[in-house]
Amino acid sequence: MNALTHFKTKLIAGLVCLAILNTASSIANASDSGEVNLYSARKEQLIKPLLDKFTEQTGIKVNFVTAGADALLKRLQTEGQNSPADLFITTDAGRLNRAQQEGVLQSIKSDVLEKAIPENLREPEGFWYGLSQRARPIFYVKGKVKPEELSTYEALADEKWKGRICIRSSNNIYNQSLVASMLAHDNEEHVEAWAKKFVANFAKPPKGGDRDQIKAAAAGQCDIAIANTYYYGAMLTNTKDSKEKEAAEAVAIFWPNQGEGRGTHVNISGIALTKSAKNKEQALKLMEFLVSKDSQKWYADVNQEYPVIADVEWSELLKSWGQFKADTLNLAKLGELNSEAVKLMDRAGWK
Repeated sequence: MNALTHFKTKLIAGLVCLAILNTASSIANASDSGEVNLYSARKEQLIKPLLDKFTEQTGIKVNFVTAGADALLKRLQTEGQNSPADLFITTDAGRLNRAQQEGVLQSIKSDVLEKAIPENLREPEGFWYGLSQRARPIFYVKGKVKPEELSTYEALADEKWKGRICIRSSNNIYNQSLVASMLAHDNEEHVEAWAKKFVANFAKPPKGGDRDQIKAAAAGQCDIAIANTYYYGAMLTNTKDSKEKEAAEAVAIFWPNQGEGRGTHVNISGIALTKSAKNKEQALKLMEFLVSKDSQKWYADVNQEYPVIADVEWSELLKSWGQFKADTLNLAKLGELNSEAVKLMDRAGWK
């Protein structure tokens, strides 16, 4: 081999090596972005726009599955360590606590999350974090109930409300968490006595969801309904069902337990890192993205949910409902007291 041929051979080999290195570098850069797998109990339209924005900003692909909260928890349990899920989003701190107790979550620490989210809206050991808030106030039929007649949840046990209250069943986690919050503030004997009188004031056997309670009130079946603000906001902004919107417009919000009281009961939609998570770095980035100001503003504007961070402006609709004092109980207590709440509701005859 002459010198020129040897040089050409070395040059070609060098170019091939360089091409291989460039290709490897491109693959490495692509894998650096990676992906994250999410199980979400929230419907696609309530979360996908944020996930798309996250991917645009970070290059991290989000694969997600949506289903009912209980179904997803069961799936996590069945899949165990083989689960592809990195993150779990669901509604109600009681459900998040249930997932924690079932051993399908792991704790994660983040200065960003801890700085952004108030202490009462996250699990103390970092097993789950609140993403958005919804309150569970009293709704009254305009023209039938005067707001000055109302005061607290406890006062709804008064005989004057007999046959006038609509609320969903005791197997609903939202009601279980409401009763659990009362147990956290008062002794079991007092809460059980209240529950028995409260149940005696039901206008009808519990049936349907929160929207159904508001519809029943608007239809004259009761004068008072208990429901989450998120559903009320969805009804008021429903452009496809005029009857549902009209039903929502027939009632108004009353914020119970204000003044010297503990505040209106609030709950969250929240997020947690699964025990099986294999993309922890990407998962944490998504968790932190969801508590950014832009994401929190989107929750308020589109979903009519209250932000979990303090310096985000509410939507015009949320503002129209007025300011209120929220219960600052750490929501982890709702899960801890869930079984006691369920047993108490059974004893009270709450179907």
